[in-house]
Amino acid sequence: MTEPILPRIRPEIAALAPYRQGKQAGPDAFKLSSNENPFDPLPSVLEALAHTTAINRYPDATAARLRERLGARYGVATDQVHIASGSVAILYQLVQAAASVGDEVIYAWRSFEAYPGLPLVAGATGVPIPLTADARHDLDAMADAVTDNTRAILLCTPNNPTGPIITSAEFETFVNRVPADVLIILDEAYTEFVTAADAVDGLAERVYEKHPNVVVLRTFSKAYGLAGLRVGYAIGQAKVLDAARATGIPLSVTSAAEIAAIASLDAEAELMQRVAVLVERRTTLVAALRAQGWAVPDSHANFVWLPAGERTDEIAAAFVEADIIVRPFSGDGIRISVGEHESVEKILQVAQSVVERLQ
Repeated sequence: MTEPILPRIRPEIAALAPYRQGKQAGPDAFKLSSNENPFDPLPSVLEALAHTTAINRYPDATAARLRERLGARYGVATDQVHIASGSVAILYQLVQAAASVGDEVIYAWRSFEAYPGLPLVAGATGVPIPLTADARHDLDAMADAVTDNTRAILLCTPNNPTGPIITSAEFETFVNRVPADVLIILDEAYTEFVTAADAVDGLAERVYEKHPNVVVLRTFSKAYGLAGLRVGYAIGQAKVLDAARATGIPLSVTSAAEIAAIASLDAEAELMQRVAVLVERRTTLVAALRAQGWAVPDSHANFVWLPAGERTDEIAAAFVEADIIVRPFSGDGIRISVGEHESVEKILQVAQSVVERLQ
């Protein structure tokens, strides 16, 4: 049978692997592969969703109510707030707006798995900069990599999948080394889990005012537990965010997502109690894994990182065999989300068995 003639696709896109979601879990397994919040939605959030607008009507394309709420919260005008279907959508929008053929986008690696595809889809060139030996951003090397072709830099703090933060002092030094016309995206998807006093907090420190080339990203997917509704936001200069709005897909934030985000802000004190529980579990998990001999980096997110190197796939298989679904990154390591209380003991049992087997 003759193969049909298909439309021509850009070769670099044809070679690009689609974003790979964390593996789904069976009914008896712990799904610790996607950094999801293990708690069920709050009753008040579910109640708000029960009164969502009719699904035969389009949502408000600007998510005005949520923008107004966030603007009031952070003391910025509503046009300095941008809402999209998850912070990853805003990453795509900003890179599309800033970079094209012949341009460069710098990012740390290993970091968020979507980063390498962002410049490629825009037609630009990605410039990955290896992490330091302790799994942190090498900000000096990233600043050294800036050229006349650099259009955007991606900073992930805490870094996904390794966990360490960028400090306020490190961020300030870095930004001062970067030309003012280069977009810096400060991706703070896990900021609510941070306990380090010296960590950069882009919104509390209002870095977008002192440095107009900085945009701060946040999400409702992690700490707020709305991963299934897809809603994230950015705060920065209005003209920069207008560019993101121009490249975004219209009407991508549903009414349900907007309503749930507002209800979650109303219930923030209760939600942060849950975050505190997860931080305590993370602390317990890191300490116990280190006691077993694992070189776990400092994590300020809702996950821990096992630097497993070339044994990554083999070790991940041991977790899966025990009904613990983790996220392996072949050749580098394994990310394990902080999930249900009952999962902690099982994680430690498998991790100990792996240590004993490798000795």
